[in-house]
Amino acid sequence: MRIPAHSVCTAIRDDIVSGVFERGSRLTEELLARRYGVSRVPVREALRTLESEGFVVTRRHAGACVAEPTELEAADLLEVRTLLEPLGAARAAQRRTEAHLKVLRGLVRLGQDRARRGEGEDLRALGGWFHETLAQASGSPGLIALLTQLRHKIAWMYAVEQPARPVDSWAEHGAIVDAVARGDAERARALAAHHAERAAAAHRLRRWPAAPCAGRVRTSQHSVNTAGARH
Repeated sequence: MRIPAHSVCTAIRDDIVSGVFERGSRLTEELLARRYGVSRVPVREALRTLESEGFVVTRRHAGACVAEPTELEAADLLEVRTLLEPLGAARAAQRRTEAHLKVLRGLVRLGQDRARRGEGEDLRALGGWFHETLAQASGSPGLIALLTQLRHKIAWMYAVEQPARPVDSWAEHGAIVDAVARGDAERARALAAHHAERAAAAHRLRRWPAAPCAGRVRTSQHSVNTAGARH
């Protein structure tokens, strides 16, 4: 069975975002191949992809290492998201399908219910699914890819405080969906911009100690999702 490079890429990216691989730590092909139970070929391809995304850097005499973004780079990500998410909402108002609307409305109902009950852990996951679905509804593959990459990198660099009034946050989600359902692109854009600016204020930069570029990794094992692998 040949494991696709994108599956290996997802596994490595998830481990970087969750902090399994510390910032600055070395990523050797041998270590990664052993960790995920694959050959070095998909690992090599995955590292090239992750370098293009900004999660990995190649250093002289050290090879591939986890990137160490600056505070300025992290701040830029939030600013870019406040520009792209409103664009995605506006396009969703023009291109969404009934299937997209059904999922979005279902997520809003669940989110509002969990917010009233104070179930914060569920709200974080539901919020991620909401914004992912809204991006998908834009019908723009390039924009979807950019927003997906932004979500991964922001989750890596920032801790997010729960809103003081999650019910209000989910009311904003509901208003965005209403505008998307009506096909009102400008209102969807304005509501998404307001929501993105409020959300940005809840992000706090993670303070992780810098690690030397030398194979430091936590010991938990990670299995690659082999769905879609070719036999």
